[in-house]
Amino acid sequence: MGNGAGGEHVTVAIVGSGPGGLSAAGRAAQSGVSHILLEKTDHASDTIFKYQKGKLVMSAPDVLPLRSDMSFALGIREDILGTWDRQIEDLGVNIRYNAEVTGIERREDGFHLALNDGSAVSAEKVILAIGLQGNLRQLQVPGAEQANHVQYQLDDPDEYEAETIVVVGAGDAAIENVVALAKQNDAIIVNRKDEFARVKDGNRSLILDAIDKGVLSCMYSAETLRLDPGSITVETPDGEVTVKCDRVIARLGAIAPRKFVESCGIEFPSADRTSLPEVSATYESNVPGLYIIGALAGYPLIKQAMNQGYEVIEFILGNDIKPADEPLLEERFAVLGDVPVERVFDMILSNVPIFSDLPHLVVREMMLEATIHRPAPGATIFERDDYSNSFYAIVEGEVAIEVEPGNIARNVTLAQGDFFGEIGLIAGRRRTATVKAGAGCTLLEVPRRTMIKMVSSFDEVRRRFDLAAIARQISTHIAPGISAEDLAEVVKSASVRTFKRGELLFEEGGEANAVHLIRRGSVMVSRRIGGKETVLSYVPVGHYVGEMALLSDAPRTASVRAAVATETVRIENQAFSRLLDRAPDLRAQIEAQYRERLVQNERMEQAGGAGNLIQFLVEQGLGEATDVLLIDESLCTRCDNCETACAETHGGVSRLNREAGPTFANVHVPTSCRHCEHPHCMADCPPDAIHRAPNGEVFIDDSCIGCGNCERNCPYGVIQMAAMPPPGPGLLSWLLFGFGAGPGGNSAAKGEGAKLAVKCDMCKDIAGGAACVRACPTGAAIRVHPEEFMSIAKLAERRV
Repeated sequence: MGNGAGGEHVTVAIVGSGPGGLSAAGRAAQSGVSHILLEKTDHASDTIFKYQKGKLVMSAPDVLPLRSDMSFALGIREDILGTWDRQIEDLGVNIRYNAEVTGIERREDGFHLALNDGSAVSAEKVILAIGLQGNLRQLQVPGAEQANHVQYQLDDPDEYEAETIVVVGAGDAAIENVVALAKQNDAIIVNRKDEFARVKDGNRSLILDAIDKGVLSCMYSAETLRLDPGSITVETPDGEVTVKCDRVIARLGAIAPRKFVESCGIEFPSADRTSLPEVSATYESNVPGLYIIGALAGYPLIKQAMNQGYEVIEFILGNDIKPADEPLLEERFAVLGDVPVERVFDMILSNVPIFSDLPHLVVREMMLEATIHRPAPGATIFERDDYSNSFYAIVEGEVAIEVEPGNIARNVTLAQGDFFGEIGLIAGRRRTATVKAGAGCTLLEVPRRTMIKMVSSFDEVRRRFDLAAIARQISTHIAPGISAEDLAEVVKSASVRTFKRGELLFEEGGEANAVHLIRRGSVMVSRRIGGKETVLSYVPVGHYVGEMALLSDAPRTASVRAAVATETVRIENQAFSRLLDRAPDLRAQIEAQYRERLVQNERMEQAGGAGNLIQFLVEQGLGEATDVLLIDESLCTRCDNCETACAETHGGVSRLNREAGPTFANVHVPTSCRHCEHPHCMADCPPDAIHRAPNGEVFIDDSCIGCGNCERNCPYGVIQMAAMPPPGPGLLSWLLFGFGAGPGGNSAAKGEGAKLAVKCDMCKDIAGGAACVRACPTGAAIRVHPEEFMSIAKLAERRV
């Protein structure tokens, strides 16, 4: 309806014409409510307007119905904006352009809104729908402020041609930008994680498909270090890499314009930069009559914001309507009986501290993907050595953690507000304990990707997650049975440290200033003997290093370096020493471990070949393996029964090449899957065909499209592309009656048709375990876990 006049009074003033603001204005216009929509630019929906030209705008979440007088569906940016412009006119929305709100003041007769041109608007109610995109995060690295080749927005990707462009970020905007730029440029995306966990499913498929086809490049687990004229330098797992480029586009998200929002009287629950204002179930802030919707309230998706815009007008009119997602949530909460949805949210926010500072609407969004459980007392939530990776929070009741099978004395009880399952999230390892439900237990199960998004997006969630996880890991792996009060100082001194592959945690001869608990990855302990670095031991997740120098009050007697990308909990020396002074039983236990390690290190020094074997195994990927096939060549007869059994078990195509692969000290590592903690093959699978089974097996399902991306990404060459041969006799027929290909009869080359990816799946669906091991007549073939490396080294010690 064009521009409203200055100084007017309305029932509802809406600040910001993004999707939420437009929807609120459309509902107000349709309901005959006096209103004004204030937009600081000369066009509506500035955030969408700034999307790159031709962008496909998604309508996630698909399960959520749209509730708005403005239409919206999956479509191209220009079409959506054109439709909204027409509907603004058709609905008679009172919109004023170039009207930036500089202040909102609550007075006795309502609200006073000051505008940048000196005019003002008064209103009985105010809806703040300003979003976050006006306050973009920027790179905070050396050279960023001076760099003239860095930008934080992309309007038209077609403007750039034949350039090398690096996009920093792994969110939806970064993905859409880099894919569009790749059409005419050499495009690279820098992702600080090892996967794309925080994006819409459609964008995840889009980026993985582009990487798979070689349309663009991705640098995983990479952090920006500095910017120099014409280049960007990033830290990767393999060291620093400097990329010469014409342009860097950093899409790092946005944070709330806190100064302006707080000037309106709105309070934030914490000082964290990622914190958002809390609102009620009707979207009202702590300031009565001032409402917040959209991204500023914690709902960044378009459809969600539009639903809120419609609903907030209905709430202002006094209509008691249920939010659009209410039926979906009622269905998810049915296990609790006839408990209102809002009561469930109140329970979660008040009973589970890790989520207590999250905006109400963020928790509401999370619950569309989470699950509520009411297990019977004694029911098993998960078993020790399971490979599930969900995160659990205890909303009510308690659970029992069986840390050590058969040893009830070491059981740990977790109560309301605690959480568990974080090790699967952090380390990618099997579950380290069995968890059983106690009486009156109500659990919240959050999927891995959803929880990663929470930890990554909100500083307070990350802080509480790390603090509780550190306390749990110290209690479980270093000081079982020690009270929380006695551990408090140690936990307070602890911090999470990250190390890239090959980086030193500490060096031989250095000061003993900390103990490191390995919570992700693994490390190698070595000492210089005869001028040569000799590996003494391998230390996997759940173990600690650095206590020997502390107990002996002497310099470090060995060096420790990361075997793969590793995270540790670093415990400061003084706090750890005082803990031992207060806990004589713990001191005795650690001193006994110290003496055992002295003996072990002495034996390993005398058998240099064993230490070399550990280094050899780590170099073959066993440092990040969870299960690997090894062959003792002193027992192997080269009969190839292992290969044949594998082929006959898997439709004629062997997943194993016995002869291929390196050997050291009679220990042979054949070409067979390592089932890595964080599988390289899984990261870039366009159809999401690669999964991890509950027992840890990494396998490929029938949705494989044969793109070959996993084969290229596997650093150990254990995935092959093969056509399936005609069905033949099974393993039992070959073993008992000699039917089938027989020894050496791998028929991988005989298949016809499309080639698909095949790899070892550890015979996950077959009773009795891996066919290769069962078919070995001499016991030469064995499968081992990382925790068993030292026993393999001791075997080599006797044979080297």
